[in-house]
Amino acid sequence: MRVAAALPAAERLARLRLARSENIGPVTFRDLLDHFGNAVAALDALPELAARGGAKRNIVIARQADAEAEIAKTEKLGAHLLVLGDEAYPARLAALDPPPPVISLKGDPALAARKSIAIVGSRNASAAGRRIAGDMAQAFASEGFTVVSGLARGIDTAAHRASLAGGTIAVLAGGVDIVYPEENRELQEEIASRGAIVTEMPPGTSPQARHFPRRNRLISGLSLGVVVVEAALRSGSLITARFALEQGRDVFAVPGSPLDPRAQGANKLIKDGAPLVENAADVIAALAEPLGHRFREPEPPSFAPRAANAPDADADTRKLVLAALGPTPTSMDEIVRQSGAPVQQVRAVVLELELAGRIHRDPGDRVSLLPL
Repeated sequence: MRVAAALPAAERLARLRLARSENIGPVTFRDLLDHFGNAVAALDALPELAARGGAKRNIVIARQADAEAEIAKTEKLGAHLLVLGDEAYPARLAALDPPPPVISLKGDPALAARKSIAIVGSRNASAAGRRIAGDMAQAFASEGFTVVSGLARGIDTAAHRASLAGGTIAVLAGGVDIVYPEENRELQEEIASRGAIVTEMPPGTSPQARHFPRRNRLISGLSLGVVVVEAALRSGSLITARFALEQGRDVFAVPGSPLDPRAQGANKLIKDGAPLVENAADVIAALAEPLGHRFREPEPPSFAPRAANAPDADADTRKLVLAALGPTPTSMDEIVRQSGAPVQQVRAVVLELELAGRIHRDPGDRVSLLPL
């Protein structure tokens, strides 16, 4: 296994600042590192890139003092702030496309390196659903699996409680110091002490609706597979299942009564091809062969700092890329085809436009042009 060298302090700080700067999400962060090779150079280039993309004002770049304060606050809370490229950054998350630029981890980082299974489901869970989730979680933990969930009431809570002794990770939608829901305050403290808490959000961030899909993506990304116990047709659990499939993880579903709305999402997953499971043994048996073969993560690309390896686009290429964009989400492959420009230069132009706030990133590596 490739072992990453420790990041230089200046580069580590620059990566945090880059991740916290305006208009920079996980895809843009990764593309900036690909284009410039290191965050120090990318930070220096941000104002010019945004200007080339047509920004009408200066882009807001995270200040060094603010980044240093975030690191200090995270450490004061007893957590570790990990940027992409850090030696302790979880390998499964680094292999995602794209990986989260920054996470905070409070508790035992070794739990994120173990084989893990996520259990997710309804907040308004039935007593039977909570029992099934707890029994499965306890069995997974006894077999050496870390149990991952989202610390919500209902199924998540049952899974965490039952796996505390064997190892559990709670993924939060807010800062590592924010308790949500309040009724799980004691459980969150126990997990921080005996398990681990992971989040993408800076300390002090209260969870908002837009944060939960990012949390769900981390739940599946940390895991080898996702078990859905109870879920409505429109629920965060099905979003987690979708992320899992996109990430090459297996999705398992526990069936429920067709008369219970809480079972409709899990039942639909089964109709769509998810394996029907009734207990932990079913899941472990299904993963037995994949654990030896399919679930070996590909080696993530090296995120060690290096020199830039891609040229900037010229004015003609910018015009061609703009002509290929519109309000309808368009794939990067289609933009390359329509513009006839090299893929690296197309990505460079898209970077400029995103930093200028002129495009929106859509799922599936697609982008759409925003109205002026």
